[in-house]
Amino acid sequence: MNSSAIDQRGCKESAHRLNDTDILKALQDTQAVRKGHFQLASGRHSDTYIQCARVLEHPRLTNQLAAEAVARLPKDMRIDMVISPAIGGILFGFAVATALDTPFLFTERKEGIMMLRRSFVIPEGAQLLVAEDVVTTGGSVKEVCDLVEASNAYVSGVISLIDRGGTPAFSAPFFPLLRLDTPSWAPEECTLCMQGKAIDAPGTRT
Repeated sequence: MNSSAIDQRGCKESAHRLNDTDILKALQDTQAVRKGHFQLASGRHSDTYIQCARVLEHPRLTNQLAAEAVARLPKDMRIDMVISPAIGGILFGFAVATALDTPFLFTERKEGIMMLRRSFVIPEGAQLLVAEDVVTTGGSVKEVCDLVEASNAYVSGVISLIDRGGTPAFSAPFFPLLRLDTPSWAPEECTLCMQGKAIDAPGTRT
């Protein structure tokens, strides 16, 4: 197994390190931050949607963001593989694995159950980094963490492009590249629903 530690890899950093202002500008320039009335993948409602797919349209930018996210991880973190939930986490997870020079796999849902398919295997005792694009409650991330642990492997941590500022459902160390505190509500508490505003559900799980 190709186990690596960040200090041994040199992080695959780009020549120009990104700061939070650069990252937020990338989101704005790619029109990834949308306003309206949205149902999030978690089931909660919000007036703000972070459409990371608009950022991930750009391979070079995606690789720069992933390299910066990796550079911010603890230097002694052991990572044998990167794993992401489909669909949203796949592109960012692959870019993170590229920056780390480690294998990459992803999970999928079959009849609502998160699982490994396509002959993917998590080796027993491996240390995995879970990568996601946007985390609100982290429900999908928790399912991936549970799957890793059920394989007698370990979750080194969770990395994401964006943390929406909610309370995560998972307990693993969390390393978001950028935190954007955006409001979200349970459907029965959503004032936009009470006002009769049409809702959009652009996420991959509704």
